[in-house]
Amino acid sequence: MIRSHVLICGGTGCSSSGSVKLSEKLAEELKAKGLDEEVKIVMTGCFGLCALGPIMIVYPEGTFYSRVTVDDIPEIVSEHLEKGRIVERLVYNDTGDKTETAEPASLSETTFYKKQHRVALRNCGVINPENIEEYIAMDGYFALHKVLTEMTPDDVIQTILDSGLRGRGGGGFPTGLKWKFASNNRGEVKKYVACNADEGDPGAFMDRSILEGDPHALIEAMAIAAYAIGADEGYVYVRAEYPIAVKRLSIAIDQAREAGLLGEDIFGTGFNFDMHIRLGAGAFVCGEETALMTSIEGNRGEPRPRPPFPAVKGLFGQPTVLNNVETYANIPQIILKGADWFKSMGTEKSKGTKVFALGGKITNTGLVEVPMGTTLREVIEEIGGGIPNGKKFKAAQTGGPSGGCIPAHLIDTPIDYDNLLAIGSMMGSGGLIVMDEDNCMVDIAKFFLEFTVDESCGKCTPCRVGTRRLLEILDKIISGNGEMEDLDRMEELCNYIKSASLCGLGQTAPNPVISTLRYFRDEYIAHIVDKKCPAGVCKKLVQFVIDPEKCIGCGKCAKNCPAECITRTDYIAPGHKLASFQIDTKKCVKCGACMTNCKFNAISKQ
Repeated sequence: MIRSHVLICGGTGCSSSGSVKLSEKLAEELKAKGLDEEVKIVMTGCFGLCALGPIMIVYPEGTFYSRVTVDDIPEIVSEHLEKGRIVERLVYNDTGDKTETAEPASLSETTFYKKQHRVALRNCGVINPENIEEYIAMDGYFALHKVLTEMTPDDVIQTILDSGLRGRGGGGFPTGLKWKFASNNRGEVKKYVACNADEGDPGAFMDRSILEGDPHALIEAMAIAAYAIGADEGYVYVRAEYPIAVKRLSIAIDQAREAGLLGEDIFGTGFNFDMHIRLGAGAFVCGEETALMTSIEGNRGEPRPRPPFPAVKGLFGQPTVLNNVETYANIPQIILKGADWFKSMGTEKSKGTKVFALGGKITNTGLVEVPMGTTLREVIEEIGGGIPNGKKFKAAQTGGPSGGCIPAHLIDTPIDYDNLLAIGSMMGSGGLIVMDEDNCMVDIAKFFLEFTVDESCGKCTPCRVGTRRLLEILDKIISGNGEMEDLDRMEELCNYIKSASLCGLGQTAPNPVISTLRYFRDEYIAHIVDKKCPAGVCKKLVQFVIDPEKCIGCGKCAKNCPAECITRTDYIAPGHKLASFQIDTKKCVKCGACMTNCKFNAISKQ
């Protein structure tokens, strides 16, 4: 008889931290103690608190252990699972400290989760994603049964329309409206449903985590979409760099087929639907819907002019509905709980919740799902735990390379589609990168633009050439050769790229530059006029200086300088018996080794 369940995060983050080895060691220890028939190990998807991995939760107590190592397993087995005594030094508390007095905490009691509302992530970290029975136990496939036995296709579409669900992959187009456009001529023409699981934004991992933690939710939702528009075949386009997600989705599809939930005559209703996986090679442009479909067809992933839109002419030239993983993950819950339930969350024009991949200069990195309208301050300071090391919040980047930078004075902005667009950013797929005072916003703009330049498919000149010319101007400014006229040139070029590029990715490529020029223009001016990087990031504009008043003459900086540009001087600081040192700025390679090795804070960046 099973008396305890030990849930171990098997998502990519915790797996890379050794959670698989934890599971193996736990199984070994349980067998040695004769507890293998009483304690069940469950490998789940992502819990969300990636900064604390590997994570282990013991039920029924709900004890939440963080940063568990293989060496901790014998103690957990002997003390907690055998004797019932919680290993307090491993228990997570809200400060992230592991102390002997730490209060045992369940996941829902932590500040990280108190303001979250998990809809798309409801099963992640809760069930074994490789066991269809656990998904069914959480009301899995009940929504599919409901639509096939109680609702017409038009009823389904109207429910999604009434819910106000908008696409979670970027543009925020109403999901129900997209389905309605594709629903014409049911049964008369071949149709497809497709899923965008490519997720190419730097720092984004929402869709990957859903596939790893709850793959059956996607299968069920795509089957519902297929019923609504009259399709009988579906494709999931997922990048090959997601091996755990691909494996678990493949297992789930096989299980669904075996259970009669995919294939012919599902639930004896005469409805047929099957689906396939297509692996992407990691091209960012294949996140654009027409490029994605072109890639599924076996061609080079390049966007096509629109119209015609995919709902009219999509995959293999047939009407196609394409949504991303997070959008689909909401569908079964909307069907089961109703449009009014979903509409009760969020704002007037942005209903429901949104998943964000919280990263960068933040204490609690990981996955966050909050109702639309939650402010940026709540996400960063309360859920995210604030900026570490006593640093000040400077900006947040939403929407990946297609988004913009939100400055500190707009931290109380409610997060939804329209508010983010109004301040020069966008929702995008949900990456949220936090930056502090040590980040240079000119360098940040360059970072995202470099990514776009590398990932441009090259089909249209404004994106292929325009973004490269824009990057050249940024390089010129960062190297200390910028002119004030360059700012006007960049703005003009940004507007040209936005208006003339073929697809949405090219049209949004200048956004990081536009937003940083708008909110952090003073940093650009400092680079151009003062020839200095205020954040001390841009190497060609940084100088390392030794303060002779603080230098004790130990010479450690000189010993660790790879360029041998630090020499002893004849200057004797007041009260010092040892000589000081100075840096030859012409020879300095700006590596920072001198400042890192100085224990007396005598070296600074200027």
